[in-house]
Amino acid sequence: MISFLLLIVLLAGCAPPPKPVEAPSYFRVDASTAGTIRGTVKFSGKKPAARVIPLDADAQCMKLHKGGTITEEGVILGSEGGVGNVFVYLKTGLEGKAFAPVKEAVVIDQKGCWFTPRVIGMQTGQPLRVTNSDPVTHNIHPQPRRNRDWNQSQAPEDPPLVRRFAVPEVMIPVKCNVHNWMRAWIGVLDHPYFAVTGADGSFEIRNVPPGSYTVAAWQEKLGTEEQAVTLAASAKRELTFRLKGN
Repeated sequence: MISFLLLIVLLAGCAPPPKPVEAPSYFRVDASTAGTIRGTVKFSGKKPAARVIPLDADAQCMKLHKGGTITEEGVILGSEGGVGNVFVYLKTGLEGKAFAPVKEAVVIDQKGCWFTPRVIGMQTGQPLRVTNSDPVTHNIHPQPRRNRDWNQSQAPEDPPLVRRFAVPEVMIPVKCNVHNWMRAWIGVLDHPYFAVTGADGSFEIRNVPPGSYTVAAWQEKLGTEEQAVTLAASAKRELTFRLKGN
């Protein structure tokens, strides 16, 4: 028995050392040739009617809003017809490029019995930090098709939740199972080239490598529009998207 154990020790000592794990090779953008894609998302047509939501189902939510009602932010229009909360991203043109993971968390808060912001973008593997600033128990329930479904309640005193999405998906709807009017949307990409329009409809995507791309603009009520763009070295391209109502 002792000889057998000694043989095992000797064989283990002769085994080759394990091969080192190779670090992943990430694409690095050349800052001297990178460009910018920016522009505006405009609205044309008949604006969908805003839905006024009574909050009498939750007395605590009623106290947070004068008049006890809120108006759904399905379509936000600026003074000159710009559309807010539009997710703009590079849909094609980055195939074969892997980008370094992002450690900084994207935050979605539950405040005033709303999810805020309503539309967010993030990269695969990036932390999503969920907070509750209300004196009300909420629930966050993303409903992905490609990623893992999860559903978590969060009381006012509970610590932030941290979750991640493993694969790209545009867009993931989010709801609250406690307050059915609470809605949000998450765009998950495997690259950093996306933006959410401001209230005036403007967006800017920086540090884009030269190349040919399909740029898409998504809005929860108005659908998606796409444009083909070729970006030369160090160039700046201006785009205008026009989303149509009924």
